[in-house]
Amino acid sequence: MKNYLTQYRLYFRKAIESGDCDLEELLKYHERQIAFFQHERFVHLIVTVLFAICTIASLITSFCTSSIAFIVLTLAFLCLLIPYIAHYYFLENQTQALYDDFNELHIKLYGFGYESHSQKK
Repeated sequence: MKNYLTQYRLYFRKAIESGDCDLEELLKYHERQIAFFQHERFVHLIVTVLFAICTIASLITSFCTSSIAFIVLTLAFLCLLIPYIAHYYFLENQTQALYDDFNELHIKLYGFGYESHSQKK
């Protein structure tokens, strides 16, 4: 997903800067892509929260029982949780960047729209 999102943003930036495409169709296409990425982000949020809950539950259980099995389980959950958090962080930031791209194209097409701090020059 990281590669797909990165490549899509490069494609979009190239299309908007070249201006040799139908910008209204590009705006519609971009809205659809944003919806896909929002769905992906939501799914990863659910998975990340579930792993966090499992990590906390196994941590509490390992303190209460002093069982080696629960300590190992807690470490396994932590090893999975950290990459999930990093991936969700990437998805969140890139989805917000897609919103900025959308606003930039909307302003370019229609002459009005929200201009974020990252777009102001």
